[in-house]
Amino acid sequence: MSEWIIGFITEQGYLGIFLLMVLENIFPPIPSELIMPFAGFAAAEGNLGFGGVMIAGVLGSLVGTMPWYFAARWLGLERLKALADRFGRVATISGDDIDDANRWFNRYGRLAVLFGRLVPAVRTLISIPAGLVAMPMAPFVACTALGSFAWTLVLTGAGYLLHESYDLVEQWVDPATKVVVVVIVAVYLYRFVTWKRSDAR
Repeated sequence: MSEWIIGFITEQGYLGIFLLMVLENIFPPIPSELIMPFAGFAAAEGNLGFGGVMIAGVLGSLVGTMPWYFAARWLGLERLKALADRFGRVATISGDDIDDANRWFNRYGRLAVLFGRLVPAVRTLISIPAGLVAMPMAPFVACTALGSFAWTLVLTGAGYLLHESYDLVEQWVDPATKVVVVVIVAVYLYRFVTWKRSDAR
């Protein structure tokens, strides 16, 4: 995966960073932990500007959160719970799980969006409860942009500062990402097998 990401950024530049970060927020298996450090490395090499890399990364992250937010907001809590109890085995989500996420979000609110953007995997999922409770667009965008900026700055800065050792960093990050994906798949399979409707719990 890392070779494909590097090749795409090399060919497409800022547009490639933007598109990859959009996809990363829709499909979590595409990790920002590989995208932005290499973008920072490219900036350190003089192939891209650091500011341009940051703008492309943050904008891509922001745009990528919108489909989940609007889908959850359009469906609404009750309809989403009904869909989860009908088709939730594939998504391994039940109506009870949605209620739990909703209560958690109601407790932490905007802080959940802000700090959730700093946590892998949660980065994508945090848009769903935000949409479910119809969090106003302005604070959602502000919190998402702030959290995305912090996360993007850390990853881009790491690639920029460690550019001379980037090959070594890649050797550690790529296998670690594969381990994370394997764990996610294993958890998914477990939840798929043990899934129950809300009324069966």
